[in-house]
Amino acid sequence: MATIAAVPTDRGSSDRLLLAGGLAGPVFFASAVTQMLTREGYDITRHPISQLATGSLGWIQIVTFVLAGLGGVALALGVRRTLTEGTGRRVLPIFIGIFGAGLIAAGVFTMDPEYGFPVGTPDGPVGEMSWHSIAHSATAAIAFTALAVAAIVLTIRHVRRRATLPAVLNGLVALILLTPMSPNHMSIQIAVNGLVAFTWTTVVALSLRRKS
Repeated sequence: MATIAAVPTDRGSSDRLLLAGGLAGPVFFASAVTQMLTREGYDITRHPISQLATGSLGWIQIVTFVLAGLGGVALALGVRRTLTEGTGRRVLPIFIGIFGAGLIAAGVFTMDPEYGFPVGTPDGPVGEMSWHSIAHSATAAIAFTALAVAAIVLTIRHVRRRATLPAVLNGLVALILLTPMSPNHMSIQIAVNGLVAFTWTTVVALSLRRKS
């Protein structure tokens, strides 16, 4: 999806950063899926993953967001150290870093309880969004938009290198992440976007580790 050529700098520290970045996605989804299956009242068709950060066990998803965000920042640093030539070598780490920072912020600023989750919450939308819920939505949107831009940067890089398949796959990632949200299927779409985004970060990290 995002194979890229790299030149090693400090291999040991770069590999550790890339490994942390590659693990961000698996850790995030292992935690999220476990919570989806075990937390009473949660329904992926009605509740976005972010809503797991509400209620008495919400701290688990908050920590998950922060750890995944730190993994994104680590990936950005690893890309900066490893990718030393070619198109996008300077801007790619910036957008990946924005993605990581946005995830951390999305964890710190939680959504409002609504649509019956956590159990005991009225079964309907919140009457007025809190400031932290607005901040959550904004930072999450910024994070995934930044990652879409990073995918576009890699698309251009691969086009210039005449690497057709990686160019197409990165372009597809950007298209998915930039597709407007459907009001009727928002929670499912958010989950799909998360899966696509974290698959991308894992592939980038593993690709750079393999080539460094």
